Amino acid sequence: MKNKRFYKYWLSSLGEVAATVIISYINLLVIYKILTYLYINTKIQLVNYIFKLRRIIDSEVFEGASYVITGILLFIGVYLLITYRKTKSLVAIIDQTEIMANGDLDRLIEVNGENDIKNLAENINNISKQLKEITIVERKAQQTKNDLITNVSHDLRTPLTSIIGYLEIIDADKYKDEVRLRYYINIAFEKAKALNLLINDLFELTKMQNNTINLNKVDINLVELLGQVVAYFEYQFKNAEMQSRINFSEDKLIVNADGAKLVRAFENLLSNAIKYGRDGFYVDVTSKVEENMAVVQVINYGQSISAIDLPYIFDRFYRVEKSRNSDIGGSGLGLAITKNIIELHQGTITAYSDDVRTIFEVRLPVK
Repeated sequence: MKNKRFYKYWLSSLGEVAATVIISYINLLVIYKILTYLYINTKIQLVNYIFKLRRIIDSEVFEGASYVITGILLFIGVYLLITYRKTKSLVAIIDQTEIMANGDLDRLIEVNGENDIKNLAENINNISKQLKEITIVERKAQQTKNDLITNVSHDLRTPLTSIIGYLEIIDADKYKDEVRLRYYINIAFEKAKALNLLINDLFELTKMQNNTINLNKVDINLVELLGQVVAYFEYQFKNAEMQSRINFSEDKLIVNADGAKLVRAFENLLSNAIKYGRDGFYVDVTSKVEENMAVVQVINYGQSISAIDLPYIFDRFYRVEKSRNSDIGGSGLGLAITKNIIELHQGTITAYSDDVRTIFEVRLPVK
């Protein structure tokens, strides 16, 4: 198949060039004779000239036939030598692109030499690589969308099922007394709040990822903001039988940021530390400056995060399996929202965990 295609392109190209050369030769010969004849016989009548011209052309063409044939054969030989490799490379490119067109985007065209054919092969390879990358991104986006739908359905259905179940009990008057009634109402209310939290968090995260959220940035003393957030959480620490410890930098650490959004981010980190760090009793909050960056660490000494789960903890709805099936509350979006808030402020957030402690580190540019 490849040899057949090669000879087809080669001979087709050769025929076109040969025909062009022959026609051009005859046209040049005619023009030359016309000009010569007009120059020598300017006074001859046009009719006589046409007949003489015809005889001249005929005689010259036939007399020069051997020269024409020799020239054509010589041209064909030179043409074959010049175009052999180029035609072979072109046919190879066509064969490879057909394989690519059938879905094999890992295929790369290899052509030796330094010419236009080589450039063509490289351009096609680049297009194939970009198409492969786009395909991978689209597949990943589709998988992310499917996972999001699955997780949202799960996390919405669970509290909603409880709410409907308890309201059905109340509606059917299947409770024993008013104490039991208030108990059922309280459970439905708590589940409704959890559902509302999930919906609000999902809406906020979507706005952040679509860059449709507005930041009201002002100069903020990050140390003071952290102190206020930790103080606000003292009640939660007490209820969890935990204790906070702070170690703040003496520097003011002025950052240009949206204060409300940063408070939300650090609240999420402290809530996370309380949920998963109860066994360690302490939660440390530290701040310092490194290379024009404010560095804030929230450290707990409780349940560690496995190396398998650690790269995914900032993904939407990602939880380790034992956490998803436990009674630990939350929307499952807190860390994802925190990551987006920090990145909107041109900062970064990372996590480290071992058998001793788990550290969430936030870096923000200081003024």
